[in-house]
Amino acid sequence: MLYKRLLFSILIIVSTVNIFADNVISQSKKEKYIYPKGKKIFDAKCKKNIDFTKFTEMDELKSAIKSEHMCKPLKEKYLQAVTLYLWEVKRVNKADTKDDKVIITPDEKCPVCGMFTYKYPRWATQIFYTIDKHHTHYSFDGVKDLMKFYFQPRKWGKYSDAKRKNITKILVTDYYTQKGIDGREAFYVIGSDVYGPMGNELIPFKNKDDAKTFKKDHYAKSIINFKDITEEDVYKLDYDER
Repeated sequence: MLYKRLLFSILIIVSTVNIFADNVISQSKKEKYIYPKGKKIFDAKCKKNIDFTKFTEMDELKSAIKSEHMCKPLKEKYLQAVTLYLWEVKRVNKADTKDDKVIITPDEKCPVCGMFTYKYPRWATQIFYTIDKHHTHYSFDGVKDLMKFYFQPRKWGKYSDAKRKNITKILVTDYYTQKGIDGREAFYVIGSDVYGPMGNELIPFKNKDDAKTFKKDHYAKSIINFKDITEEDVYKLDYDER
């Protein structure tokens, strides 16, 4: 217990240098120590009706917590913890898949290609997992890399718990509306003349009519449902030249 408290204090001190420099803290440490501490503080000392749409940066939220008295007075390290929890966990989970964009934090890298995902918001996708009441997610710079991870997560690192049975949600970005949509209900266009950050892509749409229009306008080959995507389809995109 003493070790955990000491580690938590060290992590918070490091992160207070600059709230956006928190990528020096590994995601696993945030999930194991900081997020739970932030949630505990939030549940005990903060208002529950925080409007995340008011803030475009994490620093703005942190400032508002103090100036607008969203929480009872907190020491700096606890303010930091609750801010990280609110911004990186609660704000993401609150996203409405019908109306909101897929939310990516600046430190998130695609597990497959290693690129910073926030640089490619129009292609952003995510898989959410719940494992023994522990929530986590991974972000990708396109459906193609998401599917590579979906089929074989352990190929890309130590993701032994990222099993399909533990998936709670898959989000992809509708190409036309740029809104987050349910990836398992989307329609995907394959073989078009539009390329994503990783080249040929499975391009998602909420509505089949939109997918048909895109397919016609961009000389695509086919439209496919999520359940019909195969691993072969995905890897073929890496070598398929128009």
